[in-house]
Amino acid sequence: MNNSTQKNCTIDNMNAFERGVKRAFDMIGALLGLIILSPVFLIIYVMQKIEGEGPAIFSQDRIGKGGKPFKIYKFRTMIVESEVDGPCLAQKDDDRLTSVGRFLRAYHLDELPQLWNVFIGDMSFVGYRPEREYFIKKIMENNTDYELLYCSRPGVTSDATIHNGYTDTMEKMLKRLEMDLNYLRHRTLGLDMKIILETIFSIGRGKKI
Repeated sequence: MNNSTQKNCTIDNMNAFERGVKRAFDMIGALLGLIILSPVFLIIYVMQKIEGEGPAIFSQDRIGKGGKPFKIYKFRTMIVESEVDGPCLAQKDDDRLTSVGRFLRAYHLDELPQLWNVFIGDMSFVGYRPEREYFIKKIMENNTDYELLYCSRPGVTSDATIHNGYTDTMEKMLKRLEMDLNYLRHRTLGLDMKIILETIFSIGRGKKI
């Protein structure tokens, strides 16, 4: 995180106590999630192996708090050689998706391994979606305010995740940035809980967010 970003961390509406409570909730919630959902992890793993070759868990470098890289974990949803021509944005009905992967992505079950990212502190339940450095550079060619997000941990879900649709264009990435910055300026523990509940209800209703 550069000095400019550190100075502008005043954009964060949460105080130190609230951030501490948020982190404690993340750790406890993620640990419970990993334990309770372990049978689901096993079922998905078996489904992946039955469908074909390749790892069940996919990892990728993303940029998180402080502008530092970390490994994000997901259940693999695409064919193994999905980016032979370099980084590209995933599309809503991407033809690189496997049959199991299409189902997992539709209901965001591919995100479950991120409970580990939340538990170890790379991510939070609520926060901006972490992006790859390649796309961050593209975003910052249009809006350098992206750096302000580095004040906080990236999240599994967000207001933008629920309401901005599938982020498959630069226009949507810039809209997502605006929504993420707005969240950071106004975030509270109550707002976090609202976003978590809204995410659960949306997925439970079958809404493909």
